[in-house]
Amino acid sequence: MAIDFTLTPEQRQLRESAQDFAHKVLAEVGPATRHLSSPEERWKATRPIYEQTVAEGWLRRILPAPAGGEGQGMVDFALIAEEFIAVDVNVSLTLFAVTLGLTPLMTAGSPEQLEEHFGRFLEPSGAPLAAFAFSEPGGSANYDAPTPAEGVRTTAEPDGDEWVVNGSKKWVSSAGGWDGTGPDLLAVVCRTSVDAPPDEALSVILVPGPVEGLTVDTSLDLLGHRAHQTPVITLRDVRVPRGNILGAPGAGRQIVAGSFLPTAALVGVFALAKMRAAFEFALDFAKRERRGGAVPIIDHQAVGYALADAKSAMEAVRYLSWKACHALDTQSPAAAELALHAKIFGSETAVRVITDLMRVVGIDSYSHENPLAEILQDALVYPLFDGGNLGVRRRQLHAILSDPAYDPSSTYLDATP
Repeated sequence: MAIDFTLTPEQRQLRESAQDFAHKVLAEVGPATRHLSSPEERWKATRPIYEQTVAEGWLRRILPAPAGGEGQGMVDFALIAEEFIAVDVNVSLTLFAVTLGLTPLMTAGSPEQLEEHFGRFLEPSGAPLAAFAFSEPGGSANYDAPTPAEGVRTTAEPDGDEWVVNGSKKWVSSAGGWDGTGPDLLAVVCRTSVDAPPDEALSVILVPGPVEGLTVDTSLDLLGHRAHQTPVITLRDVRVPRGNILGAPGAGRQIVAGSFLPTAALVGVFALAKMRAAFEFALDFAKRERRGGAVPIIDHQAVGYALADAKSAMEAVRYLSWKACHALDTQSPAAAELALHAKIFGSETAVRVITDLMRVVGIDSYSHENPLAEILQDALVYPLFDGGNLGVRRRQLHAILSDPAYDPSSTYLDATP
């Protein structure tokens, strides 16, 4: 029987190394940033920790081996992500967002484009950033809708040997860069024709930093992920060579769809990590706190049941997310559906479970004296980002299920080619 969730010795070592690094280094993010008043101050304060993360090889470990990194696939990535996010979401998301920013290049870039733009991210030094500039002010759920819908509003017009890019982007991790001149590489989703249908008009263009013509309009003050940068940026007459387009004009729709599938599976892992952090705190609390009673509160059935339900939910999310990651690694035809299920189920389960665990702790969980309030604030974004769950259900999952060739058994039978 092919079902086996046993980690290899190498994966166990990877998980232990990630856990050790997270507790020794990433645990310092909160103390270094919580007292700072503005989002930009908090973001910039994370740079030394991010630099240490890169220097110790963690960026190389999550970049895939075929591209020159050391990553052995999405399952290994999931092991790292769970350990990192359980301790800190801020520097962790900055690190993981680099892979999203580079995914269009890795999947659609030519050998020449890879050679020109990818190498800087393999060096174990500095604080390299890559960003995928997809979302726009006003929302991007219908980014590929035909006229009369607006769809993507950022444009790139040819001018001799260059593209001239104009538009605004929002909710793009690290898009402002460390100094307001953008990341080392910005993959911009744009419209290269204002008249053509989406399959011909949408493109992805690489914009290397520093970006002349990029301005940071505002740094969003987020409910959670308080030390992670997601600014509103404007691109005004940004010029790049014509050769910086990925694939051909009109390839953007396929590039966007492919770029967000791996992150969907990882959102399930992120949600699991925050549930785990909440569970471990609540379990310890229940074992040591009497709350004025005669016995620790874990001896009460209601508390025991709540903890048991939380652990059941965590295990379900973990194995669904691992299966989605494995499907992506093996290029299973069911990978897209499994990744979307992992995102939706994991993210929504996390919000419910963390709220239930706060009830175990009681009113003290509503204060930042313990970590549960911050954990909930961080987890609330997971049903919303990388495509809100309502839109994911309506568009991606609905399209899969309504396909005349859809086979419901493909997600649990061996459909690997």
